Amino acid sequence: MREVTVKEQVSLGNVSHFANKIIPLRSRAKVQNKWLKFRLKNVLPMLMKRAKLDMWIITAREYNEDPVMMSLLPAEQFSARRRTILVFYLQKDDSVECLTLSRPVPALEQLYKAVWTDDSIDQYVRLAEIITERDPKTIGINVNHDFSFGDGLAHGEYINLVESLPDKYLERLKCSIELCIGWLEYRTEQEIMAYSGINEIAHGIIAEAFSSRVVLPSVTTALDVAWWIRQKICDLGLETWFMPSVSIQRQGTKSVAKDEVILAGDILHCDVGIKYLGLCTDTQQHAYVLKLGETDAPEGLKQALACANLLQDIHAKEMILGKTGNQILQNIRKNAIQAGLEPCVYSHPIGYHGHGAGPTIGLYDHQEGVLGRGDYPLNNNTAYAMELNIKKDIIEWNNQKVMIALEQTIIYTNNEVHFLGGRQKEWHFIR
Repeated sequence: MREVTVKEQVSLGNVSHFANKIIPLRSRAKVQNKWLKFRLKNVLPMLMKRAKLDMWIITAREYNEDPVMMSLLPAEQFSARRRTILVFYLQKDDSVECLTLSRPVPALEQLYKAVWTDDSIDQYVRLAEIITERDPKTIGINVNHDFSFGDGLAHGEYINLVESLPDKYLERLKCSIELCIGWLEYRTEQEIMAYSGINEIAHGIIAEAFSSRVVLPSVTTALDVAWWIRQKICDLGLETWFMPSVSIQRQGTKSVAKDEVILAGDILHCDVGIKYLGLCTDTQQHAYVLKLGETDAPEGLKQALACANLLQDIHAKEMILGKTGNQILQNIRKNAIQAGLEPCVYSHPIGYHGHGAGPTIGLYDHQEGVLGRGDYPLNNNTAYAMELNIKKDIIEWNNQKVMIALEQTIIYTNNEVHFLGGRQKEWHFIR
C-alpha cells in the first residue's frame, strides 16, 4: 500500500499549485481520443476474449444513449447522431474491427470504419448484413437485471435489432455484462498516471475551501463553502458530477443546518467530486475551526481521524484479487470490529462515472452486503472511491459521538491499493 498524506501534497492549501495540470479543451480532446484509440486497440480485444464474445453491438438514439456508448465516442461528440450503431468484431488475429453505422461524424470516423454509406438502406438492414458477413458465434448486447451499465439497450432498439436479424443469430445474442463492466472499469497505465494528478487538483480545491482564505468564522455558512467549491470547479474549467456538500458537527448540538454560520470549535465535512479528462474523483475530508488560543485539534478528534485511517488500512488490506465486493465488505467489517472500531463501509467503483461499474463494497444502509452488484469480483487496474466512516466518543466534547467520514479515490493495480494523490491523515485547520 503506497501513499503520501494530503498535507504533503497540498502543504500550502491552494489549488493554484496544481492549476497548470488543467490543459485547454482542444488539448484535452487530443488526450482523451489518444487514450480511447489505445483502449480500442489494446484493451478491448483482451476483454472480448475474456467475455467469450465474438461481436459486441451498441446502438442508441440521440439523447437516449447507452452509458457505455458515451465512453466509446470521441471527445468532440456529445451524443448519438439520430441513431448511432457501433459494432466490434473480434477477428481471428485477436484484433478488434471497430465499425460504425451512423450519420457522418469526422471525429468518429477517425476511430471507427464507416460501413453505412448509403442512407437509402435502413440502418438495421445494413447491420444484419454486417453480422451475416462475419457470422459471429456469440453476439453481446447490453441487457442485464443487476447492473445499469449493462442494461443500456433501449427496448425500442432491441425490437429493431431482433426484427432485423435472421433467426439463427437470435440464438447467439448474449448478455454482455462482463464486457460492459470490464470496459468501463479497466484503467490503462496512461489513465492511472494522470488519475493521481487529477486527485491532487481535487485535494487542492478542498484545501483552499477549508482555509481562512474562504472561511470567516461567525460569518461564512457551510452552504457558502459548498457553493464556493462549485464555483471554483467551474472557474477552473472543470466539471462536477454532483453538487458539493459541506456539513457541520458542533459540540453540544445534535445537528446544525447548512445555512447556519460556522463557529470556532466546529468540525466541517465536505464531499466533492470533479471530472477531468473523462475521469471522476470523489473525496470527503474534514476541517477543524480553531478556537482562540488553540493551535491544534483536541486529542480526541485526532484519535478519531486516526481510527478512520485505520479503517482505510483494513479496507486496503482486504482488497484481494478475485474476491467479490460482498466478501471484501464482510472481511473489512470483521477485522475492523475486532480492532475496536465502529465501522460503516460503502465504497464504490469510479472512473468514467462517479458511481461506476464494478463491485459494490457495501452501501450506507446495507452493511450486510449487496445482492447482485456486490457479487462481482475485484480486478486489477480498477479504481474505487474508498468511502467509509467511524463513530467515536470524544472526551473533550463530554463523550459526544462524532462521525469521521472519509472518501478517497484509489487504484487497485498489481494486487495493491494506491491512494491517488494521497489521503487525509491530518486535520485541515481554519483560524
